[in-house]
Amino acid sequence: MKLNGLFKVSALATTVALAACGGDINISEGDIIDNSDNSVTNNNGGNTDAPTPTTPDETKPGSASAFLSGQVSTALGESVEVRTLSGRILADEVNGGVVRLTNDTVWALEGPVFVGNDKADSVTLEVEEGTIIFGSRGADYLVVSRDSKIEAQGTASAPVIMTSFNDVVGDSVEAGQWGGLVILGNAPSTKCPQDGSDCSLQVEGVQEGAVFGGTDSADDSGSLNYFVIKYAGFEVAPDNELNGITFGGVGSATDVNFVQVHANADDGVEFFGGSVNVRNLVLTGIQDDSVDWDNGYNGKLQYVYIEHASDNSDANRGIEGDGDGGDGTEFSSPMVANMTIVGNTFDGEDDSEGVLLRDQTGAQIMNLLITGPEGMGECLEMDNDATVQGNLTDGGITISNSVIACDEPFNFSEGDVNLETWFTETQDSNQLIAFADRANLGLNIDGTLTSQSDLLTAGGNPATLDAFFETNEFVGAVGEDDWRQGWAFGFGGGTIQVVQSQSGCPAGTTTLPSVDGSTTTCEVTGRITSNLTLTAGNHYALSGAVFVGGDNENSATLTVEPGVVVYGASGNDYLIVSRGSKIEANGTESSPITFTSKDHIANGVEAGLANGSAGQWGGMIILGNAPSTKCPQDGSDCSLQVEGAQEGAVFGGTNSEDNSGTLRFVRVMHGGFEIAPDNELNGITFGGVGSGTLVEYLQVHKNADDGVEFFGGSVNAKYLVLTGIQDDSVDWDNGYNGKMQFVLVKHADDDSDANRGIEGDGDGGAGTAFSNPMIANMTVIGNTFDGEDDSEGVLLRDQTNAQLFNFVITGPEGMGECLELDLVGDATLRGNVDGTNDPQLRFENSVISCQTEAVKDSDGFDTNAWFLAQPNNTVLTDGTAVVNGIFTIDATPSADLSAVDSFFSDVDFVGAVKDADNNWTADWTVGL
Repeated sequence: MKLNGLFKVSALATTVALAACGGDINISEGDIIDNSDNSVTNNNGGNTDAPTPTTPDETKPGSASAFLSGQVSTALGESVEVRTLSGRILADEVNGGVVRLTNDTVWALEGPVFVGNDKADSVTLEVEEGTIIFGSRGADYLVVSRDSKIEAQGTASAPVIMTSFNDVVGDSVEAGQWGGLVILGNAPSTKCPQDGSDCSLQVEGVQEGAVFGGTDSADDSGSLNYFVIKYAGFEVAPDNELNGITFGGVGSATDVNFVQVHANADDGVEFFGGSVNVRNLVLTGIQDDSVDWDNGYNGKLQYVYIEHASDNSDANRGIEGDGDGGDGTEFSSPMVANMTIVGNTFDGEDDSEGVLLRDQTGAQIMNLLITGPEGMGECLEMDNDATVQGNLTDGGITISNSVIACDEPFNFSEGDVNLETWFTETQDSNQLIAFADRANLGLNIDGTLTSQSDLLTAGGNPATLDAFFETNEFVGAVGEDDWRQGWAFGFGGGTIQVVQSQSGCPAGTTTLPSVDGSTTTCEVTGRITSNLTLTAGNHYALSGAVFVGGDNENSATLTVEPGVVVYGASGNDYLIVSRGSKIEANGTESSPITFTSKDHIANGVEAGLANGSAGQWGGMIILGNAPSTKCPQDGSDCSLQVEGAQEGAVFGGTNSEDNSGTLRFVRVMHGGFEIAPDNELNGITFGGVGSGTLVEYLQVHKNADDGVEFFGGSVNAKYLVLTGIQDDSVDWDNGYNGKMQFVLVKHADDDSDANRGIEGDGDGGAGTAFSNPMIANMTVIGNTFDGEDDSEGVLLRDQTNAQLFNFVITGPEGMGECLELDLVGDATLRGNVDGTNDPQLRFENSVISCQTEAVKDSDGFDTNAWFLAQPNNTVLTDGTAVVNGIFTIDATPSADLSAVDSFFSDVDFVGAVKDADNNWTADWTVGL
């Protein structure tokens, strides 16, 4: 064999990121991974701390890559040789035109790799069972030219896997991370000249010269057996992605059995003409059509299992069938038996749907099962094209012994044929099951049939369609024998098993040099689109803006284990939890979770817990689907850009009870980098976060902007500590109406930058639609900072209301005003205090003890008199009479919170912390 460098491809080393931790491939020769304890055992016995580099075998195809061998070996914890294939693999007389990819090596595609020339220099590419082939870019794909072959002979226990680099090393995976597989043959296409003259059709998604078509329906392009493709379908150009497997003019002598395509960004398999037959096909998480045919495809398919993504992300049709080029009677006419299509609720530019047959196609379909959840698109649709409508009446299209159980069974086009009548009355033994009765199908969640299911015997005999089909009597793809098990991904096989590498970094993160010289450090970057757990014992570096999930799509959960430390090195490093995704940060009192700056932990996080300055990294942003007063008030879609983050970080909706996860025993420190003048990140920004989110035992320490800011939403919080905040400790606007209890605000002890304990706004409400939170048991302890903004207590401004109970506001002489109501030009707030509006602003059972200026009047309104007229309020001048440190010593009676809202715990004290015996801040907070 020889490799011609026909294409100038940059070195793969320049395009692949640092290797991810995790990943485990069972290599036939070499080290063995013991998954029980994540240790690595080599063939000589004993554990190895680092893999020994392999010696390249230059008798093998391709070129040894020291870089990739090192990356993959490090990730897998064993010595692995990676060899790159690039350019065009041409015939070599020495080996008779056979090139073998062995399973003791991992193979990397570098750019477009062609097997043979078009009908010249033909090659047979043999791929051993268990072999791993990966691509890392969209330009990495494999093309089998006409007259060449691929012989991929996997087994049930060792399938051949083509996947992405990320999957091999255990990094985050998603559709579209590499190209795909293209097989080109000499079988007919309706776009070929119909007089039998030479045909050469350019296949889609691939560079010029990749052509197919001819006159040999029985052409042989080799075999795919026990063969899995994952995470392919890169978008080469807008609306031009590669399919998982493209069959272009592939003939019936090609053997295709036990094949899966998983998570492809375009179609799963597409047949451009040809006559290739397929048995035992699994298509999961495909983002466009799972099966697509056109150009006169007339092959046969049996046992096809299609399942759209379980997270309701991108999907389209189970089948999209076209002729696309026929001239009347010459159109696609495949046969399909035993197919299951399980849809999801994806509703985008293209919805999750069942079967669509369009122009110039026929089909003979038997034992088809289509179902899905409420919200799935139509399950059967026929185009109103004249050929399709004619086929419905003359037998060119038949569907027999089939079951539809869908919320929207049919899409009625403008065609002449009533589809429901056609399906239920003119076809043999079909069943239209009422959607409410779909649970009675006897269909398990994994697509198998229960032993009592009527579908086990409701099918026809596919052998009556053609001798290719095996005899059975069940409806759907899987009968009593689950042929997917053990080899297909998601069914016990097809995996590159992800475990922790020797470094301890979990899959989905990459290894960095230790930030403190001893602790394992892992990088988190980009957009997280599958669930990721940050495991204990490590430091995690945020690199740039790290998004959890897409905006209400590709949703993911970021789980952070107790004791984990996450840091940012600059203002560009921050964490955003998108709408529809979650963060589950469940620390403990003894092992809180810490988000902080690189500078803070460089010398050990415990050694300098409260040291370091504000503004050394970004912060945390949590975005939800709860309402904002800036959302359209008619309930239509809302998408509000949050402040301080890049475009596309949006919030807002109609679900007040939205759930963005959990923050419990979490500390966020030294954030608030100034992105632009007067545009810093808050410690934690809650944008449209709903009440289903759990927030308790949360501290923000030394933030350069606000500690926490609530842009609308209804999220509640208990046990909140805000220390050394340089702007407002608590800020709300956009109609925030959540609840808080036990809130401790303490401005910096060194009298450095500080502003208000609370700044409350409506900022966008119309009429009575303004902010109205409830807060009980809050202590604000100011300092003497006197700058552009002073250390102050509580300021309520335009378009806000509030229900405030059990407050203590105090500070030293020189602190700014402790209570201000900004009534200048704002009718809403004035109405909330003077009896005009309902509900009224309530501020009860509270004490203000400020020596310099306790209460500031506004626009002629006597705020001091108003405050004292509220139940059980007091204004004092001696701050030492109300708190001892952070503990309340004032005897003001507490409000009956049981009469306010069930969220609140009823207490017998005012302020945030009663005494040292009831100090909920102990052991997990800093700076107190």
